[in-house]
Amino acid sequence: MKALGARLRVLRTEAGLTGAVLANLAGVGQPTVSKVENGRMVPSVDVLGRLSRALDLDESTAREVRDLLVAVEAAPNAIEASGEAVPAASSLDEVARSARLIRSFQCVVLPAMLQSAEYARYVFDSAPNVTPEAVGRAVAARVERQSLLYEPGRESVFVLTEGVLRTWPGTPALMLAQLDRLLAVESLSTVRLGVIPWRQPVPAMPRHGFTLCDRSAVVVETFRGERILDGSAELAAYEDEFSRFEAAATFGADVRELLLQVMKDFRDLGDSTTR
Repeated sequence: MKALGARLRVLRTEAGLTGAVLANLAGVGQPTVSKVENGRMVPSVDVLGRLSRALDLDESTAREVRDLLVAVEAAPNAIEASGEAVPAASSLDEVARSARLIRSFQCVVLPAMLQSAEYARYVFDSAPNVTPEAVGRAVAARVERQSLLYEPGRESVFVLTEGVLRTWPGTPALMLAQLDRLLAVESLSTVRLGVIPWRQPVPAMPRHGFTLCDRSAVVVETFRGERILDGSAELAAYEDEFSRFEAAATFGADVRELLLQVMKDFRDLGDSTTR
C-alpha cells in the first residue's frame, strides 16, 4: 500500500497537480487521494482507473500501478509459508532498502526489481512446495520493493544476457507487457539497464544471477528462496564479476532497439499461436 501510494504521489507531482486538483479531475474526494497516497487506503480498480486517467498515464505506467494494486490485493490473504514454501524475504527487503547503490546481473531470470507482478508469480510458482497464499505474499513483497527504483538519491544498475529477455513463462502477451515495463524503467534517471547481446561472447561463464547491495551484501536467488552473503572475500569476487559483465553490455539506444526487436519477435510468436 505504501509503495502504491508513493508511486501515485510521485506521478501527481510530476504532472504538476495538487491533491485537490487531482481529486477534482478524477471525480473522487480529496480525502481519498490523501489516504491512498499515504498508504492508508486501498483504492478500488475503478478509483485507480480514474486516478490513472486524470494523471494521463501512458499504458506502461498505468499497467505498473495496476500491478502494484494486484500485489496489495494479494497481500491481505497471505500467510506465513511453511516448510520449503516461498519466504517473505523480509531480510532482503531490509538490505535493499538501506542500499543507495544496487547492481544486479542475471543470466536466466529478470532481476527481481524489474519483474511485473505476473512474471514474478511464475517465478515463485516454480519454487518447491509453495502454496497460493505464500506466492501471493512473495509477489506483493517483490512488487513493493520496486518502489526503490523511483527514490531520488538511489542508483540501480542492471545487466542481463539477451537470453533473459527470451526465456519466458506464461504467454507471449505476458512477455510483451514485461518488456514494455523494461522500456519504461530504462528511461528513469535513477536506472541503468544493460544487455549483453547473444552475438557477443560473455566475459565469463555465468553460474547464476546475483544482486549487490552497496558494498555490504550479495543476494543470490535460488529455487528455494534468496540467500544473503556478506563475507568480504565473496563481496570482492562478485563485484569483480559484475564489472566484467557490465563492461560487456550495451546500454542506452542500443538496449531500447534490442528490446523493441524482442517485442516484435514475441508479437510474431503470439500471432503464430492464434492462427
